[in-house]
Amino acid sequence: MSCQTGLVLALLWLMLLYLAPAKGESEIPPRAFLLLHPSWSTTFQGESVKLTCMAVPSSEKGPITWCHNNNVWKTTSEEIQIEDSGYYQCKTQRSHFSEPVHVEFSSDEVILQVSPHPIFEGDDVFLKCQRKNGQLNKATYYKDGEILPSSYSDTIKLLSVSRDSSKYSCTAFWKAVFNIPWSKASKPLKLQVQELFLPPVLKLSPRQPNEGDPVTLTCETRLPPQKSHVQLRFCFFKDGQRLESGCNSSQEIQIPTMRLEDSGSYWCQAEAVAYKIIKNSSRLKIDVLRIPVSDVNLETRPPGGQLIEGENLILICSVAKGTGTITFSWHKDGTRVSKKTQQSLLAELLIPTVKMQDAGRYYCVADNGGPILSNRKEVTVRGLVSRPVLILRTPRHQAVVGDVVQLHCEASKGSPPIWYQFYHEDVTLGNSSAPNGGGASFNFSLTEEGSGNYSCDANNGLGPQSSDRVSLKVIGLSAPGASSPSDWQEPSFSRLSSTPPQEHLHDGHPAFIELQPIYNNVNPEGLNMVYSQIQSSQPRNGNSANSPRMCQKDKEPVVIYSELRIACCDDSSQQVSNHQEGDTEDYENVPRESAALDH
Repeated sequence: MSCQTGLVLALLWLMLLYLAPAKGESEIPPRAFLLLHPSWSTTFQGESVKLTCMAVPSSEKGPITWCHNNNVWKTTSEEIQIEDSGYYQCKTQRSHFSEPVHVEFSSDEVILQVSPHPIFEGDDVFLKCQRKNGQLNKATYYKDGEILPSSYSDTIKLLSVSRDSSKYSCTAFWKAVFNIPWSKASKPLKLQVQELFLPPVLKLSPRQPNEGDPVTLTCETRLPPQKSHVQLRFCFFKDGQRLESGCNSSQEIQIPTMRLEDSGSYWCQAEAVAYKIIKNSSRLKIDVLRIPVSDVNLETRPPGGQLIEGENLILICSVAKGTGTITFSWHKDGTRVSKKTQQSLLAELLIPTVKMQDAGRYYCVADNGGPILSNRKEVTVRGLVSRPVLILRTPRHQAVVGDVVQLHCEASKGSPPIWYQFYHEDVTLGNSSAPNGGGASFNFSLTEEGSGNYSCDANNGLGPQSSDRVSLKVIGLSAPGASSPSDWQEPSFSRLSSTPPQEHLHDGHPAFIELQPIYNNVNPEGLNMVYSQIQSSQPRNGNSANSPRMCQKDKEPVVIYSELRIACCDDSSQQVSNHQEGDTEDYENVPRESAALDH
């Protein structure tokens, strides 16, 4: 441990005393102290002084740490002889460093000595004017330049000294050779007066009293070991009035039951009656609280905190104990949501029609003088899936048998994960999932038996939602009136529309995608053109105004064809080629026999 100056150590002692633990806890170690022999703090050069390190208990054994100015050393001896000026300190294994003692070895002819040492405020001390190697006839003593009353002897007594900045000196008178009168003054000297006891510290136990609690007030200070015999008297005050317990030698008083009106400013006083030394503690403001809240608990309704979007959430904050007005507050992810103040042990917060953003980690705080936090509850909000939309996708504008068709089902809303189920005529085709939300797809190869209604379901565990049905229709596998298979080519299919015109919706039937066969033999001009029947309707009785246009001659159904592509007759591998966008023309059919006669 490094050696400290006297001022720093004095402040350290004061701090340690103020931070001393409350009654019942382990106490801080006492300070060691130094004894001088002879007990004068100033002596002449060439002489020596014995220093003795004392500690409480005095029976303690072990190494002694000594400090001279900033030099530290250890020895097993509790006594040392010194001949050098400076500040000296010591400590034992179970004590703090002693107060610094300044010992002066002077080369002056006349010095002023003070005894005993150490000096405490209120002590009586002796001043002695000394001449080196000679006797004095008389001496005059001064305090701050003013002559002190004395008998003009070599020693005077000062009664009940105090800690101040006064400086003392003396003038020695003697007869020199041939009886010539001679005098010489000493250097001024400031007394090293230590505090008899530190200003007391008022301590409260418990530190924060509640209404109805018993309280102990302690006026804590400490006497040095050399002055342990001094009797102290203690008094306690509140708001300028002395408490009814009066003043006595006890450092403690008990207040059996604290009330709210007992709040106020308290302090204590310690007095050394024999020394007429009185010291007051600092003020301590005591606020008596009502019974504090405890066991704060947060509950949710529904229990478990799992909700579906649109439901109501109730957060219940309760305390097991607490009196007076209690302030309840609810917090989500560290942000306060709401606050209520009421005289009740329970409060509720309603969050109506929860949304996805209401999910989070909730807790509540109850406060009637000190905030207490509750447990935390995780609230989850899951959103129902919206009605999904089914979309059919083909790899090209005109798909052929064997092409892969994709069914894509997507719900725009809903908490993930979302499971999708795909159906053809209410028979499950397959399923797929979207772990992070969004849509999912299912692929299948197009066959001649693929006609029918397609749909999908979306479900995230909160109930399925079904899409609208989408119809896929394959009409005919051979050309009407063809004489032999060589007269027509293998039909291919074209996706026409997922949203047919209004006139295609008959009798409330679901919308459908119509895939129609394409025939090479429908070629009125004899060109290598391919046409596709894109509309064919039978007339309806009683609704001729809304019926498709019919041939007036034979009243056969009107069939509308569209030019789709160029057919290369000589190269079956390139029989079908896509027509450019915008090159499609619509044609009205005539009966096959008539068409054949025309060509």
